[in-house]
Amino acid sequence: MGGAPKVAIGILLSRVAGFVRDATLAFFFGAGAHADVFRIVLRGPNILQNLLGEQTLSASFIPVYSRLSDEDPRAAGRFAGAIFGLLLAVVAALVLVGVLLARPIITVVAPGFLGDAAAVAAGTLEVDRFELAVRSVRWIFPMVGFLVLSAWALGVLNSHRRFFLPYVAPVAWNASIVVALAVGASWAGGLPPDRLLIAACAGALVGGALQFVVQLPAAARRLTGFRLSVSRRVRGVDEALRAFAPLVAARGVVQLSGYLDMLLASLLAVGAVAALGWAQTLYVLPVSLFAMSVAAAELPELARETDAARGDAFDARVAAALSRVAALVAPTAIGYLVFGFLIVGAIFRRGAFGVADNALVYLILAAYSLGLLATTASRVLSNAFYALGETRRPARVAVVRVIVSAAAGAGLMLWLDRFPVAVVPWLREASELRLGGVGLALGSALGAWLEILLLRRELRGLRGESPGLRVGGGRLGRYLGLAIAALAPAAVVAWLTREAPIAVAGALVVGCYAGVYLAVGKVTGALDPRSLLAGALPPRRPGGQADDEAPEE
Repeated sequence: MGGAPKVAIGILLSRVAGFVRDATLAFFFGAGAHADVFRIVLRGPNILQNLLGEQTLSASFIPVYSRLSDEDPRAAGRFAGAIFGLLLAVVAALVLVGVLLARPIITVVAPGFLGDAAAVAAGTLEVDRFELAVRSVRWIFPMVGFLVLSAWALGVLNSHRRFFLPYVAPVAWNASIVVALAVGASWAGGLPPDRLLIAACAGALVGGALQFVVQLPAAARRLTGFRLSVSRRVRGVDEALRAFAPLVAARGVVQLSGYLDMLLASLLAVGAVAALGWAQTLYVLPVSLFAMSVAAAELPELARETDAARGDAFDARVAAALSRVAALVAPTAIGYLVFGFLIVGAIFRRGAFGVADNALVYLILAAYSLGLLATTASRVLSNAFYALGETRRPARVAVVRVIVSAAAGAGLMLWLDRFPVAVVPWLREASELRLGGVGLALGSALGAWLEILLLRRELRGLRGESPGLRVGGGRLGRYLGLAIAALAPAAVVAWLTREAPIAVAGALVVGCYAGVYLAVGKVTGALDPRSLLAGALPPRRPGGQADDEAPEE
């Protein structure tokens, strides 16, 4: 089995665990004040994790480590030890700052929460989200250190073509939160919501430690000559740091976009932050499951094929990756637009999460889905730049995307927040929720399409024209046609199951839709379901065995 399927399976399992976590949070908190707080307190640690963690570290660490491990395994081990030491020093300082400066951090991340104390005193609001967020962030912030170090372990394992374990490790993080909520809900007849939220944050901290620990033994077995240090004189460290700085800038721009979304959402009606979070849970599934699985498996191989003599092979790999991603993302985007209300309800609608919450989350998800194809294609093209050692161009493009997304999203948000969710025709449930979050998602979709257009232009300027380097690798129309054809039988199933429990109806509709899409694709020859996630074939050893065919841990 190639690298991409292993990444995809690992991510799928972790995402399933993530759905269980979010469904549990939705059950207890709905799209309300406590869910707003949980999303906000995750934002600070997530910003640091994404700045220093998986994608940034992988793009700077893996190309250097992969080359060193081929040339001199002991040098690769020393390089890994120096990077680990530097990361450990940086995250320790950042965690200390985060715990000590929790109050100003929440002020910056969620300024909309500052007025809650006055609203509570006036009797117009029940929960002071600001004070609750300050208490919560002090519990959850140390988690970032473990998550960044787990990204280092992921980089080591991916470089050795061990993909499954690092991408399934987040199951431990999600499970820890679910267990903490379950224990808190049953403790002494059930904790009050404020204390239950603190329990969830403590579970996140424990889960972060578990996510790192489960990868450590496998990573340690791959290292030869490992020596912990903070020296920049170790071979490869300066090269990685030179790549790391613009990558941090690029990821910082992306995180700035997410930060601005949360900042703006905190200014909206209560529940907007939570609704954005629930929608993003579904939106990022195809991004991580399909785009990241293919991109992660391709990065080490693309890094080995960047010389001029192999330029055609490099372009062919990128085009094939774009095609594989589009074959899976096109039906996902169409499915979210048409069946998203049913999907959201099947996963989240129980307990405190009602029909109005369902409607708002669906509308935000539909708006995000308009940019889904562009977002996933951008992940693949960004990795192509990283493999070429070119990190500044994607960073510049990311800046443009953030500016456009924020400007468009803010304008649309202010306009749409005037309308309550009750304007949705099929909704018959009174609610205080409003549609401002939909505007933020529409701005994000617009920025995503601008980003992919600019990335394609930059890659053409770097390597010349290549017809296959388009969204979908030149086959997008074919995949969209298959997805549209699969809607009719799925709609029939939706009508037949309209009286069934929503979870059952959702599972049957999604199963029918996916099955018809794959079956029609196979019959028409438009795609091969068995090889859809085959990914890049691993290099062959002289004896004919692929490097990736060694037994998995």
